[in-house]
Amino acid sequence: MSVRGAEFTKKMKETHTIFLPDMLGYHNKLIQAAFLGAGYRLEIMSEREGLASEALPYISGDYCLPAMMILGQMLKTVQTNESDINHIAFMEPQTNGACRAGNYYHSMVKCLNKAGYPYIPVISLGAFGKEKQKGFSITAGLIMRGLAAVCYGDLLMTLLQQIRPYEKEKGKADACFLHWQELLTKDIKAGKNLFRRQRKKRYREIIESFLKIETEPKQCRKVGVTGEIYMKFSRIGNEDLETFLKEQNCAYGMNGFFNYLIYLVDSEKENEKIKGKSLGSVKGLEVLVSYLEGLQLELTQALEEQGFSGDASFRELKETAKNFIDLGCNTGDGWLIAGEVADLVKKGYDHILILHPFGCLVSHVCERGILKKLRDTYKEVSIQTIEYDYDASKTLRESRILLAIE
Repeated sequence: MSVRGAEFTKKMKETHTIFLPDMLGYHNKLIQAAFLGAGYRLEIMSEREGLASEALPYISGDYCLPAMMILGQMLKTVQTNESDINHIAFMEPQTNGACRAGNYYHSMVKCLNKAGYPYIPVISLGAFGKEKQKGFSITAGLIMRGLAAVCYGDLLMTLLQQIRPYEKEKGKADACFLHWQELLTKDIKAGKNLFRRQRKKRYREIIESFLKIETEPKQCRKVGVTGEIYMKFSRIGNEDLETFLKEQNCAYGMNGFFNYLIYLVDSEKENEKIKGKSLGSVKGLEVLVSYLEGLQLELTQALEEQGFSGDASFRELKETAKNFIDLGCNTGDGWLIAGEVADLVKKGYDHILILHPFGCLVSHVCERGILKKLRDTYKEVSIQTIEYDYDASKTLRESRILLAIE
């Protein structure tokens, strides 16, 4: 049964701080800048400890880990901001389909109601969502800033992951990353360097600064990471897997967020076709997919021109994925994971970790269901699924990761 939360009014845009879950470690600050530039007071939730115990009094223990962590973060944020409780709101990125992520909005509203805070608004962030709020709108300015945040976030992530394992002086790559993150945050907030010619110039400047970092050949295990989107990008979800892999002398890499963004639009387009929607609606989504593919191509070309590995294009991923899973499987992360595995193998990663949360049926179907075919195709590559749950032993999981990367 649908539950409607408190209204986020136009006046609240000036008075309320909106809290967004910590989902995209590399992109958070840039996304925050996009909202600040569009006039919203947005913060990324920072709470990390005791999230499951915070959420469990209000939900079933069978909830998937991303839902558990997001709801726990929300409830802890309420406690942290109790002195200003009448001036906070929450925002949740919303997808469609059978995945629980399509119902996080309602879960958040129900938790706030049960906890005694029915007056705190929850905003559903999704171009195709049905939950609208009078005080929040996705404007052209917010879209351009948001797309720039994704492009620059993917670029910084790719450069950092490909330079840091081989740097001569430890900390240089991290310092370069933080330097550009600060500059780009200012750019995005001010509405600068958002458009094609400006972006391409900025790409060159960023790449050239990373190329100045001295590197040396090193023997590292190359570990590619993919999986359910929250588990892959959120350091809360994957328990800071990247730090653990660095400690094991691994060169860690993963595909950027951009292909997932295109995947969401493309999936909506395919769903519209199935539902028999108007030709105009489907055509509009096709144009949007093409536009996003163009943005991605610019980024990939900028990287590859300077000797870095860019992500395979969305079309390449889709073409490869159909060898392992039906493209109609577009619930949750669907066929995209198969495409990312293939791309990571092509880039030279000979150990692949597919992360998924316990309690996620979609992940079990779309990740474990394709394991045999992936292993048969890439016989020289270790491909393993790593499951996360809120009450599972961290030591046991790390032991399994160590076995997977040996």
